[in-house]
Amino acid sequence: MTTPSPVSQPTAQTAVVLRRFRVVFNAVRTHFKQVEKQVGLGGAQVWALSLIRDQPGIGLGDLARGMDVHQSTASNLVKGLLQKGLIRADKGSTDKRQVQLVALPEALNLLVQVPGPFEGVLPEALEKLPPQTLARLDRDLAELITLLQADEATGSIPLAQL
Repeated sequence: MTTPSPVSQPTAQTAVVLRRFRVVFNAVRTHFKQVEKQVGLGGAQVWALSLIRDQPGIGLGDLARGMDVHQSTASNLVKGLLQKGLIRADKGSTDKRQVQLVALPEALNLLVQVPGPFEGVLPEALEKLPPQTLARLDRDLAELITLLQADEATGSIPLAQL
């Protein structure tokens, strides 16, 4: 009979940091659940809708850049908003391949009900950090990502869709 290997216990510091990650993830998840419960849209759709409202005629590429997501992700969000009748996509006046996105009145009424921030609580909080803190956090998370051997391409998936 073999003796099971002992379970390694995280150091006290590791446990504290792990709890902090849980707090951050739970804050993000709670916000998105609250948004979805109130308006019936996912957090990424709400963010996209708010950008379309704020920039009538915005194109798909600018929407993707505004959300820092891949264009295919933005396209999928737009498809969902079109299907729900919250936006319309007009053909560009000079280039018919371009679309100009416009929020419809129902979308404007819906956005009034959304508990902000539209982009989510994490981007808003990160914007409030001093530049030095944000730079240090970036370096430290880059080191963690390397240790995890994580696919950095997943960084373009909105947290609301995870």
